[in-house]
Amino acid sequence: MEILESVKVCIAKALDKATADGHNVDGGLKAIGLTDQRETTVVWSKSTGLPLHKAIVWMDARTSSICRRLEKELSGGRSHFVESCGLPISTYFSAMKLLWLMENVDDVKDAIKKGDAIFGTIDTWLIWNMTGGVNGGLHVTDVTNASRTMLMNLKTLNWDQDTLKTLGIPAEILPKIVSNSEVIGEICKGWPIPGIKIAGCLGDQHAAMLGQACRKGEAKSTYGTGAFILLNTGEVPIKSGHGLLTTLAYKLGPQAHTNYALEGSIAIAGAAVQWLRDSLGIIKSASEIEDLAAMVDSTGGVYFVPAFNGLFAPWWREDARGVCIGITRFTNKSHIARAVLESMCFQVKDVLDSMNKDAGEKGSLDNEKGEFLLRVDGGATANNLLMQIQADLMGSPVVRPVDIETTALGAAYAAGLAVGFWKEADIFESGEKAKNSKVFRPAMEEEIRKKKVASWCKAVERTFDLADLSI
Repeated sequence: MEILESVKVCIAKALDKATADGHNVDGGLKAIGLTDQRETTVVWSKSTGLPLHKAIVWMDARTSSICRRLEKELSGGRSHFVESCGLPISTYFSAMKLLWLMENVDDVKDAIKKGDAIFGTIDTWLIWNMTGGVNGGLHVTDVTNASRTMLMNLKTLNWDQDTLKTLGIPAEILPKIVSNSEVIGEICKGWPIPGIKIAGCLGDQHAAMLGQACRKGEAKSTYGTGAFILLNTGEVPIKSGHGLLTTLAYKLGPQAHTNYALEGSIAIAGAAVQWLRDSLGIIKSASEIEDLAAMVDSTGGVYFVPAFNGLFAPWWREDARGVCIGITRFTNKSHIARAVLESMCFQVKDVLDSMNKDAGEKGSLDNEKGEFLLRVDGGATANNLLMQIQADLMGSPVVRPVDIETTALGAAYAAGLAVGFWKEADIFESGEKAKNSKVFRPAMEEEIRKKKVASWCKAVERTFDLADLSI
């Protein structure tokens, strides 16, 4: 309910801001696009419109015992469903969260029995409410959000009947799956812009890919709470042999070709900076970390691995916990701040290395100089030191667009495409955007880079098998 309220406020504020900037919103608004954090799971009542439990957020690890149980019971173990959905069994994905609700919450059990329960990720919850709620709200999700539930078949783009049967999830509680760019419905009364079409819907990482105009062979990394690196692999899903997820990039219309992607998900990126601020009090605001870390020119041999609730790609270790190693009497808070920034960049490098192995050498459209370029976006990319460290540790350039909020831009692109405001060529061939981007080039010697990477790998191994440390 809190999310619904915040979205209402957000829409109203965005309209005010656009009007203040001189746009004719009343006469000019053609459609809206929607983007959300993926995997977060809600089950609610069709008849009352109220959630039957709190939403279970993507990084919530309460489902680990369900995951362990399924790994033991199913013939394919952790990768039992990889063939159909591209994902390993993990606390990360919606199906496990839905099972937890079905097993642990009486209201959910009862509502499913009565046929009154419906399930959705946040996009589904929002669209249902924005198009009427209990009065005929539309129960839909888009292909990218559906691809993160573990329940959608990547090839057919429909719910996978075998998976539903194996997990005991009733098909009737699931939403209808639509493409990322089509008119889904109209906003109902009671919202700030009634009658306006909802014409685009994508999970946040897929929206950022579209916002960055990533074509086949191009990769982007979004730095938010976590960090998410996606490589567009074109119209063929590539199976990863190196711990990455096979997922959708986007499908820009009901009849459009589907673009697939390889994804590396990192649970803790910007969240480690928040931890320095809120839990340790080393900084007062997130933006202070850049100056604090810049006071030293190295971490002084300190390595920090933010495995706060396990490690995602490419390691997939739920038994990992955070470590900070190499501390001496000489270590101060600047060294730790710098180690936190480095940890974000090392994790991104690990994922990109896996991508290169999976997608062939470099697997990417190198530029004229034969360089691999990583497009970046998200709030943390405003930190110039972080971007320079990223380029140094990868040994290749990092490209930051002028507008780093590419997730919102991607949702707008999808909606604009659906109502004919843009054509695909307008989005994918806008070289103007690239001209104004800032490029960070690596300045670290290869020898130093190799040593640092070896030290990082040592630090990561130290995080394993720590989940049962005594309180």
